[in-house]
Amino acid sequence: MAAPSRSRGREQKPRRKRRVYHRRKVCRFCADTSILINYKDPKSLRYFITERGKIIPRRLSGCCAKHQRTLTHAIKRARTIALLPFVGTVDLR
Repeated sequence: MAAPSRSRGREQKPRRKRRVYHRRKVCRFCADTSILINYKDPKSLRYFITERGKIIPRRLSGCCAKHQRTLTHAIKRARTIALLPFVGTVDLR
């Protein structure tokens, strides 16, 4: 027995694939050299961690590899001296 077709007897037109244009993310630290990555500044580091306390990956943050490494190092240092949480809010339902 043949599998039922989705067209149910109607002729289907070939669909065109839409082209998706993504805007290239630019590293904010490369673009503005006055911004420094410092582990003592948790307010600026909070943009790069989720509400659960995880470090946001490079493809989402838009940082270059060099600055993502220094950012990760700074976040880990800030966690060690309790400026940033290791774990965000935990919901124990």
